[in-house]
Amino acid sequence: MTNLAETLARSAQRWGPRPALRHDDLVLTYSNLATAAADAANVLKDRGVGAGDRVALALPNGPEFPVFFYGALCLGAIVVPLNPRLKASELTYHLSDSGARTLVGEGEEIATAARAVAVDVVAGRIEDPLRDTSVSFTPVDRSDSDTAVILYTSGTTGPSKGAELTHRNLASNAAIVAQSLLHLTTDDVVFGALPLFHVFGLTAGLNASLRAGACLALMSRFDPDAARQVIVRNEVSVFQGVPTMYAAVVRSSSEAGLDSLRIGMVGGAPMPLEVHREFEQRFGCLILEGYGLSETSCVASFNQPDRPRKPGTVGFPVRGCEMRVVDDAGNEVGPGVRGEIVVRGENLMKGYWNRPDATAEAVRDGWFHTGDIATRDADGYYTIVDRKKDLIIRGGYNVYPREVEEALYQHPAVAEAAVIGVPDAALGEEIGAAVALKPGAEADPVELIEFVRERLAAYKCPRLVWFVDTLPKGPSGKILRRAVAPPAVKN
Repeated sequence: MTNLAETLARSAQRWGPRPALRHDDLVLTYSNLATAAADAANVLKDRGVGAGDRVALALPNGPEFPVFFYGALCLGAIVVPLNPRLKASELTYHLSDSGARTLVGEGEEIATAARAVAVDVVAGRIEDPLRDTSVSFTPVDRSDSDTAVILYTSGTTGPSKGAELTHRNLASNAAIVAQSLLHLTTDDVVFGALPLFHVFGLTAGLNASLRAGACLALMSRFDPDAARQVIVRNEVSVFQGVPTMYAAVVRSSSEAGLDSLRIGMVGGAPMPLEVHREFEQRFGCLILEGYGLSETSCVASFNQPDRPRKPGTVGFPVRGCEMRVVDDAGNEVGPGVRGEIVVRGENLMKGYWNRPDATAEAVRDGWFHTGDIATRDADGYYTIVDRKKDLIIRGGYNVYPREVEEALYQHPAVAEAAVIGVPDAALGEEIGAAVALKPGAEADPVELIEFVRERLAAYKCPRLVWFVDTLPKGPSGKILRRAVAPPAVKN
């Protein structure tokens, strides 16, 4: 029996009275959670859901998501996690593409989308979350290769594609996070502000925590001041987040101490070295940086606590995963040479849902081509340089935005930065930088340009710098370069 829902079933048997989830003032034990998931499974079963059916979840971070996630898996259904803030047209696309039978969620946009594609809607409420009875939570048998979850990619290169992740993909990756990376125990409380509809929050947060008997302290929407209060109130020991979350906590005006933190896990985007250093120094918390994608079930490589860390790198491949850096012809390159990361292993997706052509393009000879540019050093540690498609070519020179952003982050006034290519008639592309300053800080464009010029070759320096209140971010908090645009030129 390999159903991912066995994670909850086994943990409930072993740690029934221990807290599994915290959300505001609500605390659910493992027994509470298993009972509520069994109730959810019965609700879905009464609506006709069975093995192989797609059940879409458009739920915020709260106990309802885990309850219906494991409830659907218990029936052998395939879960399609969706951002509850999507508009009706976006939801309609995902529901139609996945062929979802049922949509769990509430709200006008959800109702509109469900009507458009004739999908059954379940409100997703837990009537009595603290009910603790002998209701049986017995997941149906599934095979290793059966699809458990369809996670839709961000769609930066066309229509969003659904990555099919199997029960084995997700179970093995959660085990790696819990055992090899975080060394989770029943004494740990994990910070759960990462969206559960995102692979990072789903695998490293929910599945890994429940596998280890730890407690997940859920936060519906990330706010740095509130986050510090959540950490203190729940004595959180493990912080998980994307770099912008770490930076926001460092800049937070809250005076709450974070003495309970023992380790931090960061992914989703490269971590600025200045943010990495400041967080560790202020809060005495070991930070592990790593790398992964929806297509790799979450984790592909990581700095690991049992080996020397190299800040600025994403460590080395985790157990059961292989990585290479290759050139455009697919040939592996040597240490220090830039190339594209390719991945294979037990964490690699089954394929893109109903997209055999897209799967064949992305997975060649068993290797998934990520589109991410990296180098590998002589010790086997990987450093992400940038997204292949974010590369700026200025007058024939390759410029990687992350390198320029790292230089900008060293300026004491800079809170966030995003570097993009700006069309230029003479050079093809010029380098532009959108910058958000720290509260109360001052700087001017010329100052920042000269600051970068002192640290990088002249051809890498931005010629255009503009200030913004905040930078656009995706649902996980990752800065979206593709949504950054230079200010309109006035005639």
